[in-house]
Amino acid sequence: MKLQFSLILCLFFSVATFGQKKVVLSTKDQHAVEHFKFEYKKKNYKRFDGKIVAQNNFILFNDKTIFLDKTDKTTFSILNQGLIYPQLLTEYQMQKFLDETTDKTQKRFLKLQKDPKASFDVNNITVKISELTFLNSNDKIKRFRLTSKSATLPNSVNYLFELTNSKAVKNMNLEEFVKDSKLTYLKQELK
Repeated sequence: MKLQFSLILCLFFSVATFGQKKVVLSTKDQHAVEHFKFEYKKKNYKRFDGKIVAQNNFILFNDKTIFLDKTDKTTFSILNQGLIYPQLLTEYQMQKFLDETTDKTQKRFLKLQKDPKASFDVNNITVKISELTFLNSNDKIKRFRLTSKSATLPNSVNYLFELTNSKAVKNMNLEEFVKDSKLTYLKQELK
């Protein structure tokens, strides 16, 4: 009887131990999961249609510059394909301001400016893109976090974005995935 009880007890504890293999996400990653769960709205964005010049540690988008680590292939391939670019982030910041600001005086002041986009200009930023693999449940969709740092801002600005490739297959490498993908979601991540 003691032997049976010992075996049952041992089996019970081993099942409980082996059952706890779930990956623990950081707070930032938990917010990303909740963000895509509750705030996600698919939208198609255009690729950059201007001139892209890739140099050693930066990429030029016409006259706007993004700096990056030259060994970071994920960041390089997404930027080099024109999926994320400074003009897109400028447009996004301006539209976000217009959508979220309730102060009519600020909106009137913005309309009076000669170049209203100048206040939201994204240029000379350093960017790091990381794939959020825990959010990728489908082979045709990959989700990422973009962290941008500007010399003019005290803190970094984070964006969540999604790339969709209708031709994607299982185990396709990231560079191949990016070539035929479209940007289908972009949102600034709140801290």
